[in-house]
Amino acid sequence: MLYREAGDFKTSYAEDNQTFPIKFDRVGYYVVLAVAVLVVPFFINDYWASAFLIPFLIYAIAAIGLNILTGYCGQVSLGTGGFMAVGAYASYKLMTAFPWMDMVTVTLLSGLVTAAVGVVFGLPSLRIKGFYLAVATLAAQFFLVWLFNKVGWFYNYSASGQINAPEREFFGLILTGPNAAAATQYLFCLAFVLVLAWVARNLTRGTVGRKWMAIRDMDIAAEIIGVNPLRAKLSAFAVSSFFVGISGALFFTIYLGAVEVGEAFGIQKSFLVLFMIIIGGLGSIFGSFAGAAFLVLLPVVLKLVGVDLLGWPTDIVAHLQLVIVGGLIVFFLIVEPHGLAQLWRVTKEKLRLWPFPH
Repeated sequence: MLYREAGDFKTSYAEDNQTFPIKFDRVGYYVVLAVAVLVVPFFINDYWASAFLIPFLIYAIAAIGLNILTGYCGQVSLGTGGFMAVGAYASYKLMTAFPWMDMVTVTLLSGLVTAAVGVVFGLPSLRIKGFYLAVATLAAQFFLVWLFNKVGWFYNYSASGQINAPEREFFGLILTGPNAAAATQYLFCLAFVLVLAWVARNLTRGTVGRKWMAIRDMDIAAEIIGVNPLRAKLSAFAVSSFFVGISGALFFTIYLGAVEVGEAFGIQKSFLVLFMIIIGGLGSIFGSFAGAAFLVLLPVVLKLVGVDLLGWPTDIVAHLQLVIVGGLIVFFLIVEPHGLAQLWRVTKEKLRLWPFPH
């Protein structure tokens, strides 16, 4: 069979410890990457860009960020929607205050602003954890949404309270606004996903990631062996918020173009990203992608099958989506807490041993 590691020799520790130690996995990764970069932009259309590809990429960044905080560091957060709103409003203020600033800089600075806000709201994690920390981050969610609704400076005192992304170009191509091409927006989001996924993978496999996991597994023991809980927890909040802030900035500037904070970044957004990492798998970069893909693609598939093919009413299909998501969350929490990522790992192990008994 193709999926074997026999004859795939390693001659160094670095080769043995690489992200994809099996050659078949590495080849598959590069094939997927080549298709995403070199093929998809030439076949993408507005429907699939807005219905699946762009929201999948943006939610994948948010899911990776939340997974760093919750899956790797064990700090439960229900404020993801509020931190996405920080990134969105930071990008709006930067775009309106500095019209000459390019979109890469705007997005990165929005992430840095969100990281600073995340550190402030992460301070309670030094004293509380578990359910109480979840309540504290939930309070941050409601406070941030209220703040952006009530303080007119954030939306430039617009009468409607809505913010609109100004049109911006990137290397001569329109990136934001109604005239932007789907392929341009897709490639811009894909570039951020690839870079941030690489950063997250290296962070979680290095010294910083090991400290996060030590705090997650047993914070008292981690402190005894020399892990500083202050630095570990606040660094997790900072990195997580940076990722989430970038996703919020992209969600506003690239995907929606115009938002009202209560509708776009409410508590439903926080639960949606949390469900992504629960279904995809806590403590897994691949699980963040799998959960984001599943929950973004699910309503599209249900609409195509339920509404377009079977002719069911739209409200029935919407309720069916809630039932499916709720059932899957219960299933994964009870049967497989590590989500789709663990199922994928088990499947690969079985393929490596097939047809021998195991």
